Amino acid sequence: MNASPFEPRRRPLLRRPLLRRPRFRAIPVRTLVPNIITLLALCAGLTAIRLAVEDRLEWALAAIVFAAALDGIDGRVARMLKGTSRFGAELDSLADFVNFGVAPALILYFWGLNELKSAGWIAAMVFAICAGLRLARFNVMMEDPDRPAWAGAYFVGMPAPAGAITVLLPIYVQFLGVPHFAFVAPVTLLYTLAIAFLMVSRLPVFSGKRVGKRVAPELVLPVFVCIVLFFALLIAYPWVVLATGTVVYLAVLPFGWLSYRETKRKAEAQESGKAATPAAQSAPEAQRPQAEAPASEPPLAAHPSTGERPTRLN
Repeated sequence: MNASPFEPRRRPLLRRPLLRRPRFRAIPVRTLVPNIITLLALCAGLTAIRLAVEDRLEWALAAIVFAAALDGIDGRVARMLKGTSRFGAELDSLADFVNFGVAPALILYFWGLNELKSAGWIAAMVFAICAGLRLARFNVMMEDPDRPAWAGAYFVGMPAPAGAITVLLPIYVQFLGVPHFAFVAPVTLLYTLAIAFLMVSRLPVFSGKRVGKRVAPELVLPVFVCIVLFFALLIAYPWVVLATGTVVYLAVLPFGWLSYRETKRKAEAQESGKAATPAAQSAPEAQRPQAEAPASEPPLAAHPSTGERPTRLN
């Protein structure tokens, strides 16, 4: 049966594609583990600030040391598990600013810098700002494509965790039994500014990232014994270990600078040697010494009529 010409024409139904929600790729657990360690370190730094406000400085320093220990292993865990990510790197930088910039500055202020009022607060604020600048510069330098490979063994300036542990030396000394004299606060102010300057300076500092990747079989047991002994001494004599370690660390800073200069000199000499070798190989035959000429080449004979030596052919 034919349709009537007066009936409205029905348009065919168009099948619209179903809009599907984008499915996000599942994140592997090995990527979450380093971030969890970083968050635990951040919790330790924030807890250290609370303990400093409550005048429980012993536990505040313990929280800073615990945060530094976690900061030292989160990157290694990420590399071992192949779980490095851009998110983890940014989170680590933000946590380091709180743990090793803000928390040590507030601990020093509540401990003794508050005696100097505004001057003490300025010193604490400068230290925190220098820690933030140090971390920002580190993030930028890690993305520099022109940075040589050998420079990865050195930090530029004192790293933030080391600066946090080092700047608390006056508190370690007081816990060792040294009386709190009137000149302690001004000396602490100058010392805090000096450590802040070392963090933002261009001083090469040995990083130690390439140490500990491989251990010889005969050294496994001694390494275990040394690690257990170190933590046992740190728990039993915390202030002696921290004060001694800080003084030794400050004393070896010039050796890192000397090592950097020697490594740079060797790298530049090697690069100049590589650049000179292709130039010598591409030198024209006319510029080579006469001794390199073939021994079988006959001597040039004199002209029979004039007795003069003929011109060498090109």
